Amino acid sequence: MDEATVAYLNALNRAFYAATAAAFSETREEAWAGWDALLAYLPPQRPLRVLDVGCGNARFARFLAARGIDYRYHGLDNSDALLAEARARLTGDAHTFTHWDVVARPLQMEAAFDLVVAFGVLHHLPSMARRLDFVRRLGEACATGGVVAFTTWRFYEFAALRARVVAWETLAPSQPLTLEVGDYLLDWRRGAHALRYCHYADDAEQDALCVASGLRERARYRADGTEGRANCYSVLEKT
Repeated sequence: MDEATVAYLNALNRAFYAATAAAFSETREEAWAGWDALLAYLPPQRPLRVLDVGCGNARFARFLAARGIDYRYHGLDNSDALLAEARARLTGDAHTFTHWDVVARPLQMEAAFDLVVAFGVLHHLPSMARRLDFVRRLGEACATGGVVAFTTWRFYEFAALRARVVAWETLAPSQPLTLEVGDYLLDWRRGAHALRYCHYADDAEQDALCVASGLRERARYRADGTEGRANCYSVLEKT
């Protein structure tokens, strides 16, 4: 995938979240079912130093608080509107937030976190090369003995979600897009009309992502969605 396509798809997704932030946040109030399974793999350090990449309205922090976990949380997101919601809901020294576009500015953080998570992020990263680099950087942000957890959204396996796929010809880029296998354009059916770029990762790609992280995969499982299989989780340990 060339740089012009990467920039175009990233701009498309930024416009999507700018247009749908309020409605999107309303659909992102509940904790993901798969997060409960993650609790068994949390490192013992307390307070748990958490980095949430693509934090949105910070519902993962609220999940941790609801489970009684003592933590210090730092959330990153490229949506100012969603970050504003997160800041309004979670105040105090235990919560900090930074506007960060991980496509335009690859993640670069010190290895200062016991838990590094990226939920609902990888399907928005254009190009296999960037996704591999992204999980490597997640590993770099994790302290020794810590855990990295990420998900891939398996939307293309479900008929209801496949029905949201829109032909790329719907767009009119200034130059041809150099797309890769698994790249799709999905519509949004709540409130404002908007389109977003989403990548479908299969098991082979999940394997490659885990290898690229440089960490040991402790667990992989499926959870979430109406059938309990929408997301594929990888839980990695930095030894």
